[in-house]
Amino acid sequence: MNSDVELCPACRHGVRPGAAFCTFCGSPLSNRGARRERNVNHAHLAAQDQANHQGAPGPGSISVVSAQEAAGRTAAAMPATMAGTGVNPGGGTTVSTKLELVPASAGKRLGAAVLDWLLPLAVLVTTFAIGIAGITQTRRNGFIVYDTGLLVLLGSIGLAVTVAYMFVLLGIEAKSGNTIGNQLMGIRSSDADGYAPGAGAVFVRGIVTGGGLLLGAIVGAVLLAIGQLGLVLFIALPLMVLGAIWAILVVVSSAWDKNGKLEGWQDKAAKTLVFDVHAGRNPVATGGIQGPYSFAPVDLPPVQPVISPVPSPSPASAPAPVPAPAATEPASGSSPAAPAQGALPPHDPNQWRPPTAPRPVPQASVPAVAHPDDDLDRTRMRPGAARAEAVLRIRIDDGQDVQLGGTVLLGRNPAPQPGEATQQLLPVSDPGRSISKTHLHLRVDGDGVWVTDRNSTNGSAVTTPDGLQTRLQPGVAVFVRPGSTVHFGDRSFHLGQA
Repeated sequence: MNSDVELCPACRHGVRPGAAFCTFCGSPLSNRGARRERNVNHAHLAAQDQANHQGAPGPGSISVVSAQEAAGRTAAAMPATMAGTGVNPGGGTTVSTKLELVPASAGKRLGAAVLDWLLPLAVLVTTFAIGIAGITQTRRNGFIVYDTGLLVLLGSIGLAVTVAYMFVLLGIEAKSGNTIGNQLMGIRSSDADGYAPGAGAVFVRGIVTGGGLLLGAIVGAVLLAIGQLGLVLFIALPLMVLGAIWAILVVVSSAWDKNGKLEGWQDKAAKTLVFDVHAGRNPVATGGIQGPYSFAPVDLPPVQPVISPVPSPSPASAPAPVPAPAATEPASGSSPAAPAQGALPPHDPNQWRPPTAPRPVPQASVPAVAHPDDDLDRTRMRPGAARAEAVLRIRIDDGQDVQLGGTVLLGRNPAPQPGEATQQLLPVSDPGRSISKTHLHLRVDGDGVWVTDRNSTNGSAVTTPDGLQTRLQPGVAVFVRPGSTVHFGDRSFHLGQA
């Protein structure tokens, strides 16, 4: 979360960076790019500077907080007047916005797993208990034969119901990250980018977690089918007990994760994450790990006036009246010189025409006064056409060459946020899944590109032509000039100018 908290100029309450209006008093927040220094909470800036000195997180890390820290930040960000009443001055109710990501605790994970398996476990216990109670024995040819027909029938029904329930649960979790247990415990599962995990990831999680239970159930069903009830008790039952112990260890394994207790063993295998949506934000429903993204321009220093090298024209002055030349009498025998005219029509002496008035003699034009700055030996600047904008291209490390225009989203499967205007979507193949679905936001600006990391999982960096590499902070735009190389995940592209 960006710690650069701004204050509303009208009511002096905290507002989110990039917001169009104050959520407390409703005042519009225009011209955000030219905000003043007094609108910045300097305490938050100091905290941000301290965090920067402590070092930026390494690649692959995700910014998460504990449930207690998230609750404390929400209470601190809420104004005192909003905390004391549930109604804003405009009459609306208070909206509590959660922007932090909180990993699900091991206890909530275990509780959700138990709730998810209560129904199938009850079905299996009931069907197998009735089937075992219905076993009969008969003696044939000196041997005791057990009739397990009812057990096989009811056990098959119980297993079929359990398998159907598992597939339904898999489909729901694949699309929304939600299950019965997740809903009741307030947690959601997601992929590495914070979106719905998908069927493949949920299936891998299930196999890693319940593999032992599944093996014990299959062995027990096979032994029951061949009538080996004794082997069921000595082989299948111990396997299922060990499988249950393994499942519990896998579910709570996130408690030993060194990366903020974010991933368990099943998450590492399936590349998934689990978040607490009661204490923090639900990434599946709010744009993934990057969250609701603000496209407000980054604050830049004011433009300094530059004196133009071209001299400005002198102020226009009224032209002085030009005296008319004195009329002179023409010499005898000579006719006054007239300006050259076009060819005259042929004269017909028999056709009478009325006399015409004499045409006025045009006055000689006065030569223009030379400008004092004009110099015949000086090269004069010709007013040329406006300079064409630079054509920028990127060459990705796989040889793909793309011309940039406007705003571009780059990633494994880039998609704009709701209401976001984007000219280009540039997907980059990445079998190793080192880049996020929407990894970078590019915006062409003159002879360079503003590059913003969209809170990617594995981070981004820029290497300038002189070899200086700078890691990009999530959500902070950095101006990149041609000749630089941008690294995103395990991939990179070179920015050039056509």
